[in-house]
Amino acid sequence: MSEAADEIFSRNELYWGAEFQRVLTKKHVAVFGLGGVGGYCAEALARAGVGELTLVDFDDVSISNINRQIIALHSTIGQKKTNLFEKRLKDINPEIKLNIIDDFYTGEDFKADYAADAIDTMRSKISLLEYCVENQIPVISSMGAGNRIDPTKLYICDIKDIEDKNAAFVSNIIYQLKKRGIESGITVVASREKPFVQEKLSQTEHLMTKSGEEIEFTKITPSSTPFVASAAGIFMASYIIQEFKKEFENG
Repeated sequence: MSEAADEIFSRNELYWGAEFQRVLTKKHVAVFGLGGVGGYCAEALARAGVGELTLVDFDDVSISNINRQIIALHSTIGQKKTNLFEKRLKDINPEIKLNIIDDFYTGEDFKADYAADAIDTMRSKISLLEYCVENQIPVISSMGAGNRIDPTKLYICDIKDIEDKNAAFVSNIIYQLKKRGIESGITVVASREKPFVQEKLSQTEHLMTKSGEEIEFTKITPSSTPFVASAAGIFMASYIIQEFKKEFENG
């Protein structure tokens, strides 16, 4: 690391030491989805000193993102989330390596030391989790930050140990993964809070991937507060760093 990078991460080093900080510069995390959860996760990983991030998102900033997404401002409405994060994270750590994928994830191959799943569309989420399990890529997945207000109700566990498996979003994911023979081995951030929304909104959307594939999906609009998505993203980043630290300490 350069002298400037040493200074940037000096407070981290006071906790986990200079040697582990150097280890983090060689780590690669792929973050899928740069909304309320994934955006905070990506930023926390960059501030921790992870040396390489792959950022995957197809969306632009909309005005309804402003209440909870870290790059959503009136000045950024209509801009690509991937472009905004590329600029922001380079401003945090000029030495970070960024792989930017401005696209919809449909099961493409990737390599990383860890994956952070903050995808909110069912098809892509299932494809990603299946790929990670099949290719032995450790992954942590967000399972319910929408429709909630209390971040203290968040917890981390294996997917088989989720306390409320009947919540619609969670039950659908568990069902689809079970059909694929996957019932455990995925770490999740879940919530004990009962989800709530004033009005159920959904719409069918269409988009074209960079490979020319046309995707149709139902977009369900959850209620979202400024509190839970951001905390879930921080939980995910913290867990990943702690897993790297365990690996480092165990040789």
